[in-house]
Amino acid sequence: MLGNSSHVVLFLIAYLVGAAVSLTHRLPSRDVRTGTGNEYFLSTLPVAFIAPMQLDRAGWTVTADSFQPGSEPRNVLDRTGATWWETQFSPTVVPLPHNIVIDMKNSYVINGFRMLPRQDGSPSGNIGQHTIDVSLDSNTWTRVASGTYANDQARKTTYFQNVPARYVRLTAQSTAEGRGYQYVTVGEINVLSGPDPTLPRDNWKVTADSENPLPNQHRAVEATDGAPTTYWSTQFDGSSPGFPHTFTIDQGSAKAVSGLSYLGPPTSQGRIGQYTIHKSTDGSTWTLVTSGTWTDDAEPKSTEFGAVTVQYIRLTALSEAGNRGPWAAAAEINLFDGSRQATDYSVSVDSQETTVPTEDGRANNALDGDPTTFWTTQWANTNDVPRYPHFFRIDMKVPYSVKGLSYLPRQTPGNRQGNIGQHLIEVSLDGASWTPVARGSWQDDQLMKVVNWQGVLGRYLRLTALTEAGNRGPWAAAAEIKPLIQATYSAPAPESQGRWGETIDFPLVPVAVALVPATSEVLVWSAWNADNYGGGNGRTVTAIYNPSTGIVTQSIVTNTQHDMFCPGISMSKTGLIVVSGGTNAEKTSIYNPDTYSWSSGAQLVMPRGYQSQVTLSNGGIFTIGGSWAGVQGGKNAEYYDPTANTWSLRPGCPVAPILTNDRQGVYRQDNHAWLFARQNRSVFQAGPSRNMNWFTTDNQGTTTPAGPRGNDVDAMNGIAVMYDAVAGKILTVGGALHYDSTYTSAKAHIITLGAPNARPTVTTLPDAHYARAFHNGVVLPDGRVLIVGGVNYARIFSDDTSILYPELFDPTTNTFTVMAPMSIPRNYHSVAILLADGTVFTGGGGLCGVGCTANHYDAQIFRPPYLFNADGTVAARPKITNLSPAAKNVPLGSTVTVTTDTPVAKFAMVRFGSATHSVNTDQLRVPLTFTAAAAGGGNVYRVGVPADPGVVVPGWWMLFALDARGVPSLAATVQVG
Repeated sequence: MLGNSSHVVLFLIAYLVGAAVSLTHRLPSRDVRTGTGNEYFLSTLPVAFIAPMQLDRAGWTVTADSFQPGSEPRNVLDRTGATWWETQFSPTVVPLPHNIVIDMKNSYVINGFRMLPRQDGSPSGNIGQHTIDVSLDSNTWTRVASGTYANDQARKTTYFQNVPARYVRLTAQSTAEGRGYQYVTVGEINVLSGPDPTLPRDNWKVTADSENPLPNQHRAVEATDGAPTTYWSTQFDGSSPGFPHTFTIDQGSAKAVSGLSYLGPPTSQGRIGQYTIHKSTDGSTWTLVTSGTWTDDAEPKSTEFGAVTVQYIRLTALSEAGNRGPWAAAAEINLFDGSRQATDYSVSVDSQETTVPTEDGRANNALDGDPTTFWTTQWANTNDVPRYPHFFRIDMKVPYSVKGLSYLPRQTPGNRQGNIGQHLIEVSLDGASWTPVARGSWQDDQLMKVVNWQGVLGRYLRLTALTEAGNRGPWAAAAEIKPLIQATYSAPAPESQGRWGETIDFPLVPVAVALVPATSEVLVWSAWNADNYGGGNGRTVTAIYNPSTGIVTQSIVTNTQHDMFCPGISMSKTGLIVVSGGTNAEKTSIYNPDTYSWSSGAQLVMPRGYQSQVTLSNGGIFTIGGSWAGVQGGKNAEYYDPTANTWSLRPGCPVAPILTNDRQGVYRQDNHAWLFARQNRSVFQAGPSRNMNWFTTDNQGTTTPAGPRGNDVDAMNGIAVMYDAVAGKILTVGGALHYDSTYTSAKAHIITLGAPNARPTVTTLPDAHYARAFHNGVVLPDGRVLIVGGVNYARIFSDDTSILYPELFDPTTNTFTVMAPMSIPRNYHSVAILLADGTVFTGGGGLCGVGCTANHYDAQIFRPPYLFNADGTVAARPKITNLSPAAKNVPLGSTVTVTTDTPVAKFAMVRFGSATHSVNTDQLRVPLTFTAAAAGGGNVYRVGVPADPGVVVPGWWMLFALDARGVPSLAATVQVG
């Protein structure tokens, strides 16, 4: 990051004084002298300029055309001018020109280059004439600057327009001394990526939650006074209020803001560590924009985001960077001007309405920032109305890191004509090759739709409308369509950390999910409303996602008169999806995959919501808890007989032993039990209470204490995953003492089950990398467990403190490995399940009403590392080419003959899963024993299915074949038992 250099002085001059910098447009750049150094600029900015920031060089490598032993190219990245790179001069001189190439390992949008000459006092080898080129692949190069450096030891900086690059090449064409020397030297090289210019602060009003009471010292206004020696600080004399601390900026009017810069106080005390930034149009209702953590040093900090037009911005400090105390402080705070982000966009469409004098439907209306105007496809000529699909393509003129899109339907009161339903979103660098980033279906209303995905480099963004949301006609319309961009692009993490796929948009917030037996489609639902709960009016908004086609189809279920928000979910022995309780707390609804229809089941004896339920070894269903709905307390167990379609109480299985010590009482204490079916119709309860229990379900039922979960405490909204049902192995991770407003845990344990009612063995593991709650756990075919989503501080309907990095648990080493970060938080009311292709579906979060920023109407697919080769290419999968007996006829204890196209090393079955509120009682993994056919018999295997229904719970399973590298096949779906 920035060091103590003349550049910091320049940065502070521009930052604090607001000095305008005169810039020019032409290439190659001209020299603009600053002191004894050189500054090159290549764009016009009529306001104060904050110089670009140096990128972190960790992991970078460097090569050069030659070097003198002892002065290797790597010296330009060692953070000291005392060493340098020098081209070969002995025993022979390698002549000019010379080049040095930086490989940043990831691609970034860059706009500057910095070179420090050798710092030992000698001008020998100083570069004079030079060029700077960039490349994405090290083969095709683009010239971004050229010029002549001065013959001195000052830092040289070149600025140019934003350009995507992974490689940067400096070519020396002459030395600066003018003596004809053929060798050159370089001390340090940095690459820059910069923010937008800053907004004027003339009309700002700033407030803070706390100021130090000393007269005229450390007030909030001192963070915007332009003086680096004055600063705002929260109170530190006398009582010191604790975190969080807020610093609120009222700009006086709405302006486009694309980021915030922060300069800490002159002393270390009060440097902000973890932070959030919120926006507001009225100063009362706040929406999260971004969050992060700043390092504990004196360097200027900045965070950037897609431009938002607002009057109010709030910086919230959540921690002190060095944990020195409860204080927050700032010498200077600025906002970046986002007005130029969309200035030069142009648009092309397949159709626009321009013939009606009373309705201007031109495409440019969707980029004008005015929600009262709109684009609409042609409709007036009824004899020649263009049909779907329709496209809207934006040319942003230069490449950006595009991370999302916002779509505002037309805002004409009472007129939803043209609302886009099914859609596809793509990004392109050249306008010819397109990368899909999102697809799905939007709800038929006039609310803003926001789609997020992993950042992708692109100049062009194309929205293709495939259907009209209300099936009213062949038209498409939009009041506003806006790319969401970020200033800096980082290429995806290496495939060894997995890879996130395109975003799947839903017309609802997916709060519950089930993998549909036989079809392997994904069934999701929310509540009576697409984005809110409560009311119990007897309907549920649902949708089905088809992974093969990418199509999302919405359906509103009313015939069962059941609002299925916060229910128990179980896959029955025959593949029916049984959903009980929730908002309509006495109801049971049953989904039949064969007919794509819902029907009513028997009513619960005891109305309940937030309960858990599990399918047993005999095909019955057991449920317990659920004081969120109905009468609070006493939610003892019930048993569902699917043949008789009856619920009956099990008084010998009381709820009291499973209660946590939640401060909200039994309303939260009996929620989301971790239930596992075992032998002889028994159930093991692993949590979230610290104390574990066995239940038997015959007749009246019985309860047997199973002891504490090792050194764990109550772990509400943690996860428990049966990753080896044969060995009885359960992984538990995370959770919190209380349901809401509490810090979370990173504790992890393995529970090993024996016979029913026997006390299990509990092994304490090293903590996971992140403490979290509201996360989900998914078992993979190879036995590893993906832990995804969650927050560090448990708070419902909040994305603050989101954990964006999944972890992969490996039971062979008992270790956790951090995976590629996701771009969309998955917290309270999020879901995740394994799909039949070995990928993981994760989506949802929120359900907190219109305008709630924790609502996520989407999902993403995670591709685990086992789907990639070491070089990052997609791994070839083994294929199951034949299965005998047929998929619907696999008895327990039988042998299945499996034929594959290539040799395989393992077989495993994973039960079809369902999930809501971090609970998935259906997923189980069973490693299978097998023998190969006789020599010469080809890739034919006899695979044994365990005979115990307490291990292989009857129902639909995914059968995977894995090769010697652990790459899984697409699953063959089988009905067992």
